Amino acid sequence: MTVLDTDPAEFGHAAKRDKPRIVVKVGSSLLANTPDLRPRYAFMHGLLSDIAALRDQGFEVVLASSGSVALGLNALKSDSERAGIQEKQAAAACGQPVLLNAYKQIALEHGFDIAQVLVTLDDMEDRRRFLNTKNTVHKLLELGVLPIVNENDTITTEEIRVGDNDRLAAKVAQMIQAQHLVILTSVDGLYDKNPDEEGAKLIDKVDDVSEYLAVTSGTNSLGTGGMFTKMQAANMAQNAGCETIISRGILDDPISAALQNRRPHTRCVAKSTPQSAWAVWLTDRLQMAGSLVLSQSAADALENSESGVSCSDLISIHQAFQKADVLHIYDERGVEVARGLSNFSSDEAALIASNPDREIRDLLGYQAEMTLVNRQNLVILEDHHLPWDEPEQSLRVIAA
Repeated sequence: MTVLDTDPAEFGHAAKRDKPRIVVKVGSSLLANTPDLRPRYAFMHGLLSDIAALRDQGFEVVLASSGSVALGLNALKSDSERAGIQEKQAAAACGQPVLLNAYKQIALEHGFDIAQVLVTLDDMEDRRRFLNTKNTVHKLLELGVLPIVNENDTITTEEIRVGDNDRLAAKVAQMIQAQHLVILTSVDGLYDKNPDEEGAKLIDKVDDVSEYLAVTSGTNSLGTGGMFTKMQAANMAQNAGCETIISRGILDDPISAALQNRRPHTRCVAKSTPQSAWAVWLTDRLQMAGSLVLSQSAADALENSESGVSCSDLISIHQAFQKADVLHIYDERGVEVARGLSNFSSDEAALIASNPDREIRDLLGYQAEMTLVNRQNLVILEDHHLPWDEPEQSLRVIAA
């Protein structure tokens, strides 16, 4: 059995706190003027003024901020359309001090300080690093400092990056067990079709995110995420019992005006019975580490199984993975049925499955059970989870 360090609270619902928590995500288009790519100080003053007011009202706030790449492109005399991955990494290095200096100076005017929390995909997907990041954010909140979270774009590549700050903000909301995720963007919220089209109507309430994924394609010129990633983020927050508000980033009270229903927005309601923090971490992934196809009979019996996933149930393995990676588990029809924590690497799992009559000690050099995913480390997917499509290419085919 794979054992990872966890907080006791990770296996239950959030403990009651005196102070409710809000995660606010701000996109690049709100923070950088176009075409000169300089900070939008007026908006930043309005944002931090509103955060100061919310803090005075008893809220704890975490800010997930884009903008470093956009602001850094100005220093490199480049733009987002021409910049490659290395140039964007360099732009992030140039833009981070510009962004944080602006935040710090404005925050100090309102009587509080800020801290930068740079994360990578591995910080969110690896359990121990996730908990270490969580502890840092909790300590900053305890000390009255505003954590400003962003992906560390100076060291990430396309293959290993989170990809968008919408879902990163949702992971932070899950991490700190926030009550509200507020995504500030350049439109009033989710529309039933492209908001530039005639007759487009704002959707003020969303219960089932999956109903609206087909109408959410498209991104802006500065950001990496469009409305599709915002719906993904909303689903992640919903599963953790956190409501999501998508609203236009206006100058005056951009957060509280939406929270108090004083301006148009889309509200994605939280699930009334959220999953445990452990189940949320297992199911809501930012990137697929690896996946399995099980025999149909094994997949059908999985929900009522007490033993989890056995290596003997494998039909094929997709993508290489390591021990303690979270796997996406499919049936033979290509339907994703579960996600769970692996006890073996992909090479080890394939070796065991291909040699059912040999002792595991002889195959691996150490004693272990046939169980690839223990039942306590397995979550059966339900209708409120957004499934991932099965990868087309197989790394290993175990059975025909």
